[in-house]
Amino acid sequence: MINRTFLALLIVIFWSTSLSFGQVVYEHTSYITIYDFLDDMANHHLININSSVKPYSNKHIALKLKEVNEQKEILNKTQKEDLEFFLNYYDVKEGNKLFDIKRRPLFYYQDSLLKMAINPVVGADYFINGINDFYHRWIGGEVFGTIGKHFGFYTSLRDNTESKKLVGEEIKTQRMGVNYHSRNDYSEMRGGFTYDWNWGSVALIKDHLVWGNNYNGSNIFSGRTPSFAQLKLNISPVKWFDFNYVHGWLVSEEIDSLRSYTFQNGTRQVFYEKYLAANFFTFTPMKHLNISVGNSVVYSDIGIHPAYLIPVFFYKSIDHQQTGTMGQFNYTGQNAQMFLDVSSRQIKKLHLYSSLFIDEIGLFNIFDKSNQSNWLSFKLGSRFSNIANQNISLTAEYTRTNPITYNHFIPTTTFESNKYNLGHYLGDNARELYFSLAWKPIRGLNIIVDYLKAEIGTDYIYTGVGVSGLGLPFMDKVEWKNSTFTMKVKYELMNGVYTHISYSMANISGDSLNVYTPDVFRGKTNTISGGISYGF
Repeated sequence: MINRTFLALLIVIFWSTSLSFGQVVYEHTSYITIYDFLDDMANHHLININSSVKPYSNKHIALKLKEVNEQKEILNKTQKEDLEFFLNYYDVKEGNKLFDIKRRPLFYYQDSLLKMAINPVVGADYFINGINDFYHRWIGGEVFGTIGKHFGFYTSLRDNTESKKLVGEEIKTQRMGVNYHSRNDYSEMRGGFTYDWNWGSVALIKDHLVWGNNYNGSNIFSGRTPSFAQLKLNISPVKWFDFNYVHGWLVSEEIDSLRSYTFQNGTRQVFYEKYLAANFFTFTPMKHLNISVGNSVVYSDIGIHPAYLIPVFFYKSIDHQQTGTMGQFNYTGQNAQMFLDVSSRQIKKLHLYSSLFIDEIGLFNIFDKSNQSNWLSFKLGSRFSNIANQNISLTAEYTRTNPITYNHFIPTTTFESNKYNLGHYLGDNARELYFSLAWKPIRGLNIIVDYLKAEIGTDYIYTGVGVSGLGLPFMDKVEWKNSTFTMKVKYELMNGVYTHISYSMANISGDSLNVYTPDVFRGKTNTISGGISYGF
């Protein structure tokens, strides 16, 4: 019954809206060059963007580039060259050209109904430090395109090999989460179908999700988990309001012993189902100021619930009604969260932002040190763009996450997918200070110097029984710390073709060093890395 209801909902959304032009295909956040360019243009007051929700669609990016193009006379030389470079990629309309070196697609086809681009994806990074030499290489391909005026599609497959395991559920790194297969191999499949109209879009995709302004990892939805299937809805009926909703199919990796079974050659292990529903309301009360509020719920054991398919609900209230969480122990309920994001670009060239993730907070015990449940994560940051009109930007960002935030005592409703935290990469009881100085002397060349100081405290056990989790001190003991200085030079030869070289001087230590850090980065290390890639 629920499957029929879900299918009917999709059909209604697809066909009952007023029609217009355009198609939506999402640009992955790993193509950081275009995201930084749009961010810079927004800081210059040339465009307005909602940078709290990513990835952006190709259509959205193209429209913003056209807005910038109408004001290009005020750009400096490098910015104009960047603009022309991106317009050549996102505004592909001139005909059927094979192996057009100016555009990212290696193969491009267009007729009266279908537009389609095909790209190979290939790359390799090599690392040298005093402990080991190691590499990461990948190969795959991507296809993206549109059908008619309203349908879009895209698919991307990357097969990866690492000579050393660099990622894991407990590893504290900004590298994307993965599920390793045999040896150190893994693959990532993304893509989906989209439908678009003049004031919104709906999509059924498998991709990464990033909510919350940041330049070094969001504390709401970081997008660091392996990609998961999701139904996405975006509505922007007026200039001052933008609405986003997601229903996701998470991967619990918790074995359901009742549904698992044995056969001649072994045991078939079946995971518990796990779902996410989340919404984000973004208001623009004045130019260059965005205020976003939203909430989410991770739920399980009840199938796809119709109430969580309603985009505008406050899901904690639904949880209270459906599961009766008024008892002594909250073992029947789901796991709900709230969040707030504020982004101000009212001062030209300056982006000020802050985000707050609330897992739980007891209003009557906020200042009671022994009984407080201030399970929240707070981020504050700024970026000053194009200093002295020399394409220099300065970024500073601070993140603090209190104990127990993101944690939950029911394994099937944790704030995770594939055991990776959906929120900030450091997890709970942690803090981070990040500085970055970036310079773009010519088009395509980026020179970045950054400094990171991150610390993690005691990993407290949370059972949900009695006073468990209450009154826990923040960072009473530092179990892991990371101090890293990095210099990186990155050059984009053409759309999607990158080469880079970097040097990192790191000191990572603590009692939890072996848990949170790959062996090749433990202790004091000096690492030189370089690589080249086609595709992102």
